[in-house]
Amino acid sequence: MIMCGGDEAGRGALVGPLVIALVSMKKSMIYKLPELGVRDSKLLSSKRREQLYDSIMDIAEEVNIGKITPGEINDAMRSNISLNELEAIHFARLFDKSKIPIDALYLDSPDVIQEKFGIRINMLSVKPTLILGMKRSGAQQKSTKVISEHKADSRYPVVSAASIIAKVERDKEIRKLSKSLKIDIGSGYPSDYKTIDSIRNNIKNENLNKYVRAYWKTIDNIKQTKLFDLHQDD
Repeated sequence: MIMCGGDEAGRGALVGPLVIALVSMKKSMIYKLPELGVRDSKLLSSKRREQLYDSIMDIAEEVNIGKITPGEINDAMRSNISLNELEAIHFARLFDKSKIPIDALYLDSPDVIQEKFGIRINMLSVKPTLILGMKRSGAQQKSTKVISEHKADSRYPVVSAASIIAKVERDKEIRKLSKSLKIDIGSGYPSDYKTIDSIRNNIKNENLNKYVRAYWKTIDNIKQTKLFDLHQDD
């Protein structure tokens, strides 16, 4: 049996992409993940995540990674497409790209009703899937069982593995972005003062603005603060 876990990194960020990952492994190999120390990426240091990244790659049957750009997120927001919908679209595409048959797909659900995210994947994917708890309809065929749950990244080691892959890949993207812009943007999250300062101090920098999520409330707050500062200087 092939078990697959899916998770993301960068969902709440102000700068940079949202990265998603699917990690597929033989069921008989899943036990190795806890032995290696794999768990929710948020509970691990950056150095430890990078170490585990290589170990996961070594034992996984397949790893698929996708990136949702800030531009695409901004376009979705303008079109009243929710981030949950956009994320489901990309997960379904990534799942459809898989070259190996997956028996069960475990997803960390961002939807308030946890099963809804699995239903989104079911509707968007071209592959046959079966949502846990829902009855089959029509002709019987081999389907991937989809389980979408809150905090799946802490419940299922294969989802924890996906969270690590996604986080390491996103961190790489942020480092490349800082280097190309020659601006220290920190982690890209609103809780990071380096990120807030980099946006505030470069608010008219068009190159940086390409990577900023324009419809986040924090961005409006930064713009308002900057305008206030300018008036104070006058």
